[in-house]
Amino acid sequence: MRELKIGGIAIPVPIVQGGMGVGISLSGLAVAVANEGGVGVISAAGLGLVHRNPALDFIQANIEGLKMEIRSAKERTKGMIGVNIMVAMSNFAELVKTAISEKADVIFSGAGLPLDLPKFLKADSVTKLVPIVSSGRAAKIICEKWKSLYNYLPDAIVVEGPKAGGHLGFKNNQLEDTHFALEELVTDVVREVAVYEEKYNQHISVIAAGGIYTGDDIFKIMQYGASGVQMGTRFVTTQECDASLKFKESYINAKQGDIEIIQSPVGMPGRAVRNDFLDKVRNGLKKPLKCPFHCIKTCDVTKSPYCIITALFNAYKGNMKGGYAFAGANAYLSEKISTVKEVFSELKSGLHESVKAFEEKLKS
Repeated sequence: MRELKIGGIAIPVPIVQGGMGVGISLSGLAVAVANEGGVGVISAAGLGLVHRNPALDFIQANIEGLKMEIRSAKERTKGMIGVNIMVAMSNFAELVKTAISEKADVIFSGAGLPLDLPKFLKADSVTKLVPIVSSGRAAKIICEKWKSLYNYLPDAIVVEGPKAGGHLGFKNNQLEDTHFALEELVTDVVREVAVYEEKYNQHISVIAAGGIYTGDDIFKIMQYGASGVQMGTRFVTTQECDASLKFKESYINAKQGDIEIIQSPVGMPGRAVRNDFLDKVRNGLKKPLKCPFHCIKTCDVTKSPYCIITALFNAYKGNMKGGYAFAGANAYLSEKISTVKEVFSELKSGLHESVKAFEEKLKS
């Protein structure tokens, strides 16, 4: 289990916990992962609901909630704490500024290309910047823009494949296309990144995400050049995950056929666990009366069958009749509630066995 480097900082275990909103990965899960040597990640999405404050509007409460989560995490671990901030969020800039001022160790940013992310850094900033992409082309565009405009290259790059949970950076017809398999995407991004590593003598780790569930999965994707992995789904069914028990049970009770692709109100396909709420959406029985939050730039309330942030918040709280659980393609493999420590132990053991089997095969 070799270390992962993000902007020159060594991460003992090359595992990044994916940022999951609304409320699924807060400081509780992030701290537990960081304490095991990985990168714990707080999702900035919907914190204005999680930390509802009648004296503040949603956007202001979102900022205050992010401050509270980062500070809480920093008080409980000396490990790496990151924040996931989606480009599509209407208050993206304010959230980024807050994460940097609160000295989050890393910002992970996707759901759009974070082309101006480095402009928020100041001379004394310590926060590392990691874009999330779904192609080598996107990685190249970001490297070119960041270097030319800000003389900055990504501290690492997450490449997220079509088996991920939540919103996906692919068209529906690409999700089962082998040309868009994670192995292909990682190879593509590694090749593009190598050009900038050589030209500017700077290492840029490529972190693979989407459908990675076991130690063997980690071993296999590293054979394609990944320096580490991002895993979200695997950590949902842990005691430390901030989601409700009913949210976690939706994973444990799911069969493979229950993990489905939906069309999100934000205009992107997403992967979730099928339930009655989504069935009603599919049958046209849901319709929002208004948009109370204006949380996502691309969400059009006149065309949306429901308010996504409310649905995700309901699920976080355990109200599955009023929402649903985003999930990766392998969520159905979940069998029980474990601890983060147990998950790390199992992943390390599985990776060790895969390495051992590989070495034995080479000898023969």
